[in-house]
Amino acid sequence: MSEASRDIDASRKHGGGCTPAPRWGLASLCLTILLPALGTSIANVGLPTLTETFSATLQEVQWVVLAYLLAITTLIVGIGRLGDLAGRRRLLLAGILLFTLASLLCGLAPTLWALVAARVLQGLGAAAMMALAMASVGSTVPKERTGSAIGLLGTMSAIGTALGPSLGGLLIAAGGWRAIFLVGVPLGILAFVLAARHLPADVPGHDGTRPGFDLAGTLWLALALAAYALAMTAGRESSGVPNIALAGVAALGAWAFVRVERRAGSPLIQLAMFRDPSLSASLIMSALVSTVMMATLVVGPFYLSRALGLDAAAVGLVVSVGPLVAALTAAPAGRLVDRLGTPRTAVAGLVGIGGGAVLLGLGTESFGIPGYLAPIIVITASYALFQTANNTGVMNGASGSRRGVVAGMLNLSRNLGLITGASAMGAVYALATTAAGATATPPEAAAIGLRATFAVAALLIIAALGVATIPRLMTRAASRSRSNAA
Repeated sequence: MSEASRDIDASRKHGGGCTPAPRWGLASLCLTILLPALGTSIANVGLPTLTETFSATLQEVQWVVLAYLLAITTLIVGIGRLGDLAGRRRLLLAGILLFTLASLLCGLAPTLWALVAARVLQGLGAAAMMALAMASVGSTVPKERTGSAIGLLGTMSAIGTALGPSLGGLLIAAGGWRAIFLVGVPLGILAFVLAARHLPADVPGHDGTRPGFDLAGTLWLALALAAYALAMTAGRESSGVPNIALAGVAALGAWAFVRVERRAGSPLIQLAMFRDPSLSASLIMSALVSTVMMATLVVGPFYLSRALGLDAAAVGLVVSVGPLVAALTAAPAGRLVDRLGTPRTAVAGLVGIGGGAVLLGLGTESFGIPGYLAPIIVITASYALFQTANNTGVMNGASGSRRGVVAGMLNLSRNLGLITGASAMGAVYALATTAAGATATPPEAAAIGLRATFAVAALLIIAALGVATIPRLMTRAASRSRSNAA
């Protein structure tokens, strides 16, 4: 019997009543995953309107997006661990409820900074939804269907990302900026009702006891992550001094976190987990791949507008192709993972991403929009394959008592990659275009910037492929060691 089946059987005993149909439980998780992604992308389209409404600068209204992302990044691991201890279903329902209430507060906010505060609360709810929805897959569907289920969650996340700009534009036109936040209220209520009715009940520990929550470790980790995220985002618009200071705070927080975890009786993250080569490799690969994917969102629009001469509407349509491809390929990728296994499909995904990056690095501007879209389609389809395989492998390898914190770590590695990619890959593009500016026209400089950015991206994917071989090499070394000892 699989671990998921044991969890479901146990939930019958402790939850009172028969097990909910996995299909409806999975539907509730899909909606739970869609909402946080929609909460990120739909707010971006409202920034110009917020600038006019509140007579604020662009740097000020960017906190509407930044506050949400910071809350998710800093708290997602701690919330995942708290779900392991207090009950994943219970905390997931609380997260959905908080997200829904915060959406209402965002829509009613009288000032910009009241809106930012409400977005922090919304991000807290979103962190619980992202970590615990993925962690709940193991108790909702049988293990042999985990790949398909995680692929479906990936589809919903991509749909939320792709739907945000277009839906946000329609809502602003129909009901003003408040509508882009109020839309989360009915959707949140629906997600709460589905999850409350159809997710399996939490299964208590065998002896009824729970270890304590590592508050000190959680706070130090949150400090380190917040400082790093700020150094990569808000700090990049200023001089180097704030960035260096924030990086120093991040390093101090990370050092203190490791010290606390070594001494904690019930640590937030068991440092011994990183001795597992498969888990460590998966987290590193996730961060590297997310860094590359962010380049398509940050650098792509500049290339399309400056090198190909597209207007804003056309740029938006071309950029939306990537999330749309990911949405269409994630579910089939999940079925492929279930059939072929995770290592093989993860490597295939990396090869596809690397191939697309190489094509962009070689230069495709002479082919116009098709020359840009063809490699992007390859990259995003391959990303869906890699992400589904990588997430499935990690979650299948996680013990039932730590699925929440592992899911949080997996989401964190992705978020850190996105944050790093926005800064680092944007810097590569800026440096390349600046260096080319003296000898090239603006369109040529933009093309040079794109080629340089994706040449670096190809190198990152080569590094990820190298990381993918580490678990296999260590397994072979361990086997040889045992053979020699025998």
